[in-house]
Amino acid sequence: MTLPSAHDVALATERRAAGRLLLARPLVTSAGPYADLFPLIRRHADWLGKRFQQVLGYRLLVDTSYARLFKAGLGAGAGHRLERSTGAAFTPRTYSCLALALSVLVTAPEQMLLSQLVADIRAAAADAGVKLEETGRAVEKRTLVAALRQLIDWGVLTETEGSVGSLVQEEGGEALITVDREIARIIVSGPLAQSLDGADLVRRAADPGFGGPRTYVRRMLVETPVVYLDELTDAERDWLRTRQRREAQAFSELLGLEAEIRGEGVALVDPEDELTDLQLPGTGTVAQASLLLVERLVERLRPAEPGHPATGGRLVIGVAVPDGLVDELLAELIAEYGQRGNWQREHLEDPASLRRAALDLLSRMRLVAPAGPLRSTGQGLPEGYDDAVPEGRSVTDVLGARATATGTGTGTGTGWTLLAAAARYATHVTERRPAGATPGIDIQQELPL
Repeated sequence: MTLPSAHDVALATERRAAGRLLLARPLVTSAGPYADLFPLIRRHADWLGKRFQQVLGYRLLVDTSYARLFKAGLGAGAGHRLERSTGAAFTPRTYSCLALALSVLVTAPEQMLLSQLVADIRAAAADAGVKLEETGRAVEKRTLVAALRQLIDWGVLTETEGSVGSLVQEEGGEALITVDREIARIIVSGPLAQSLDGADLVRRAADPGFGGPRTYVRRMLVETPVVYLDELTDAERDWLRTRQRREAQAFSELLGLEAEIRGEGVALVDPEDELTDLQLPGTGTVAQASLLLVERLVERLRPAEPGHPATGGRLVIGVAVPDGLVDELLAELIAEYGQRGNWQREHLEDPASLRRAALDLLSRMRLVAPAGPLRSTGQGLPEGYDDAVPEGRSVTDVLGARATATGTGTGTGTGWTLLAAAARYATHVTERRPAGATPGIDIQQELPL
């Protein structure tokens, strides 16, 4: 075997660093926070463009002052949300303000006053039939400022003199803003001209095109914490199961990601812990409570020796969370850790808000999921379905591998399901190997819920 030269190793390292940055930050500017790595992207622009297109179907545009990776979505409900500096998620009205601001800025002068920008946004809202003052003047201003600060973070706007925050802090506050029209034009990556409405835009953006199941599954692997087999279509599942080892090697070489291949699905893990917008364990009340909650859910709900499909057992991707258990466990955690952990008073006084925030984080981490139809079937289990493993059923036949939870859940009539990857956070880990397996041989094992 011929070992790679020092030059080849250095080349691969540079390309991997540039690719990882673009995956985490799809917009990189020469004057932004990652300016020191921008020359790497330009140096390897051709190679990166081809690889992103071949592997993920993403288009890369590199100019003298910016690099933009045009990602595609994964469909409705699967987006990476924008957040305010407080961590609060953007509301639909904040997204509306963001879209209205971009519609104005693509043709704005190079510099303008904040008051003029606000006036232009109001005019654009009137043209679009959007009432910006519907929620009250103070709320409207904070919402607009959140949208403008996001544009500053992207490099579309620069606060040349003053701050956009003066819109809220002062009556008639003013600021001088510099506009980068070119960056404003490349922010939106979806096919706007071809879309009939917002839902159609999301659907078209998620279309993998000629790549089909191959491209869609690869996107799921790099854009979500874990991919479970039962959320894939038959074609996607078949492709993944026949290619997963080769794909693991490809993602390791391209992005430095390590694949964990289990009976329930596949997760790409970043040893550097850089390519994620979610942290668990993490700091703060919600992250701490979420970690403790998932540990106790696993302890309570772990199935007793479910076995493995390779030995005739039943594949378990998710188990139902009994109605009321989340509230019970959170009450215990608040009593045990709330005061001495210095948890936020608002969550201690309003456990329902902590419940919502914790389940939201765990859901985005794909450790729990609302009970309901899966994408792969489009409907619930067939009437009268027996979830025992039929004779001859294969490991890729995953119908019924996720229990259907019942109960009130979040108060909207939806229960919750604890998913297999939650076992990573168990306080005690049990490794189960199929009977007759030889120690030292790499085998696919289920995550032991």
